[in-house]
Amino acid sequence: MKQEYIISAYSENHIGLLNRITIIFTRRKVNIESLTVSESAITGISKFTIVVNEEMEKVVNIVKQIEKQIEVLKAFYHTNDEMIYQEIALYKVSTQALIESEMIEKMVRKHNARILEVTKEYTVIEKTGHKEETQALFNGLNQFGVLQFIRSGRIAITRSPIERLSEFLHERDALFAKMEAKIK
Repeated sequence: MKQEYIISAYSENHIGLLNRITIIFTRRKVNIESLTVSESAITGISKFTIVVNEEMEKVVNIVKQIEKQIEVLKAFYHTNDEMIYQEIALYKVSTQALIESEMIEKMVRKHNARILEVTKEYTVIEKTGHKEETQALFNGLNQFGVLQFIRSGRIAITRSPIERLSEFLHERDALFAKMEAKIK
């Protein structure tokens, strides 16, 4: 049965890796719902956060293929319940619409959004939340004509108190130390 999974892949920052990772999904005819790449808590290590709606067996195979990439240190898959995640959305509306109707300001407050910038021509609103929440605000604001709208990819961290990558790297370093000791 298909469900939403969040794939986290940790890697060194190398040219072309993003392309090779996305090809893994393309070959398996799996659509990427969201993809975000950023620095991780570990210096020099990047984190890919990839959201897919797929069967678990296919996700497990994709994670194995991602880990075969030389620059990838480790990859994991999680369900939404195992992660804390957010997205950010920006909405540009006419400042005239904001002035003429109290509804926009009420929507901003109701959705815990905030106004980032106001000019004579437009007002930019920011909302952080799950996709459903940012979409709900879009639907409300669109009654007044949204001039522009953009939603980021998902960012996510595990609910587990221990970061699995740190645990993996610690175990790997201990194994390397044992191997070096045997060689000497």
